[in-house]
Amino acid sequence: MKCPFCAHLEDRVVDSRESREGDVIRRRRECTRCERRFTSYEKIESLPFQVVKRDQRREPYDREKLMRGLQVACRKRPVSQDALERLADFIEMSMNDAGEREISSRQIGALVMSRLRDLDPVAYVRFASVYRNFEDVESFVKELHALK
Repeated sequence: MKCPFCAHLEDRVVDSRESREGDVIRRRRECTRCERRFTSYEKIESLPFQVVKRDQRREPYDREKLMRGLQVACRKRPVSQDALERLADFIEMSMNDAGEREISSRQIGALVMSRLRDLDPVAYVRFASVYRNFEDVESFVKELHALK
């Protein structure tokens, strides 16, 4: 692995740890030339998902895009980044369990909303307002009443 500080190609592994879920290994490495330490992560490479949009376009699944949407919905709310990561992990596990390589954006949105409702009701309403594209105040109020 190339050292990010001096670009030397030799290092030694100082420490290795698995994530709680067991799907990622974190390794602390030390460069044999400059002796600085850095972290690398190993993850099993999986086949990419294709997301089928409402207009039938297909685009590769992007976890960062999902995380941005969750972070916007949870902005200024008492929801930790760790909770959002777990939510994204749940969505990806659900996608894997389905066994399909294509998933509709509607299915992803429904998965997010089902979990976000329990996590934070305000974040749920924020996400729903964008996801469901409310046309008028009545449909928005109807969704709020459904929360009770």
